[in-house]
Amino acid sequence: MQKAGGRLVTVFGIGRVCHIAFWEPQFAGEFADEGEWKRQTHRLGAKLHPLTIEQNALTSFKSRTTLVPAFANTIGPALFLAADRIIGGADGTFGRGMQWQGLSLRMTLLHEPTPWIPSTYMPTLPGRLFFLNELSEPLIAECH
Repeated sequence: MQKAGGRLVTVFGIGRVCHIAFWEPQFAGEFADEGEWKRQTHRLGAKLHPLTIEQNALTSFKSRTTLVPAFANTIGPALFLAADRIIGGADGTFGRGMQWQGLSLRMTLLHEPTPWIPSTYMPTLPGRLFFLNELSEPLIAECH
């Protein structure tokens, strides 16, 4: 516990729709204001955003979308925003110039904090965010 001298460290990745620990962006619509949103500690059986399901299918289930759970337990902003330090990562590349995480990384780093983009709060916390250089390159489509 932090009150007893312990430290809270949030280790995270940035989701395709900018979730943190499956705290999805659409949850913002359930709260009257940012303060209420920030008081949420967790959610059991949180309904995942369709793009989160797709992300998990591609990165963890060898593209077997039908095997990806549609719900997950998650920590909420009251926990991840209370972190003494953060350690984050963005490594969402597939090779051959393909990647899935460039836009979410840019949104995280460049947008002002908003409950509609949960990852935008992470740069406001002390710690580190590691990312592959490929993700910081211009997002130029290769149309063949």
